[in-house]
Amino acid sequence: MAPRAESLEPKAGDAQQNVEMEKVNLAEKLARISEFWSPKAVGAVNGFHVKLVKLQGEFVWHAHEAEDELFLVLKGRLRLQFRDHEAAIDPGEFIIVPHGTEHRPVAEGEVHVLLLEPGSTVNTGTAGGERTRAVEWI
Repeated sequence: MAPRAESLEPKAGDAQQNVEMEKVNLAEKLARISEFWSPKAVGAVNGFHVKLVKLQGEFVWHAHEAEDELFLVLKGRLRLQFRDHEAAIDPGEFIIVPHGTEHRPVAEGEVHVLLLEPGSTVNTGTAGGERTRAVEWI
């Protein structure tokens, strides 16, 4: 597993012995997020990270070589642009973007999203650049 600045995720050798099962309040976690386009990890399951992110405006066009992404909209309307079409995702809906698919998230107003993606996923995918963020756990 890749190192990160702050780790709340159980280590591979911890198994179940030291892992407490606690509920996660999404509203409380979202209240702690102040920066747009900076996903925060709030859980992990089988190598996948559960992340929360606030979006506003347009993100960069990008793709992920090996990782599929699930976007579950909690608040607002997310538009996902693809090179040949666009999808609008409303609260309570999700979309899965297959690996290798170039896409650009767009949020006209503030949008709250839960992401489910492999722990190796970089938010800007192959595009890289100044909007790339390391995974921070909250």
